[in-house]
Amino acid sequence: MNIKNIVVAASLLAAAGAAMAEAPYPPETPFHSTQTRADVKAELQRAQANHEIVSRNEYPFIRQAPSQLSRQDIEKQVQQANGASQNLYTGA
Repeated sequence: MNIKNIVVAASLLAAAGAAMAEAPYPPETPFHSTQTRADVKAELQRAQANHEIVSRNEYPFIRQAPSQLSRQDIEKQVQQANGASQNLYTGA
């Protein structure tokens, strides 16, 4: 009797899992466009002409301000910063 109940419960669980696997979540709704391909291309060209969007090959160029320091000045600053951080760890 006990084995019969286990078999029935297992078959019910399998049936429930199979039923749930058939329904996609979230439900898929088909997309229907109201514009033609030519309309979309024209809208894209208009937006690019008005600089509303950037095309793939146009990246914004950010110019870095020229530095007034020499390489030796930068190296001195790095050495001073490293020495200061070492003093923090050693307690000197």
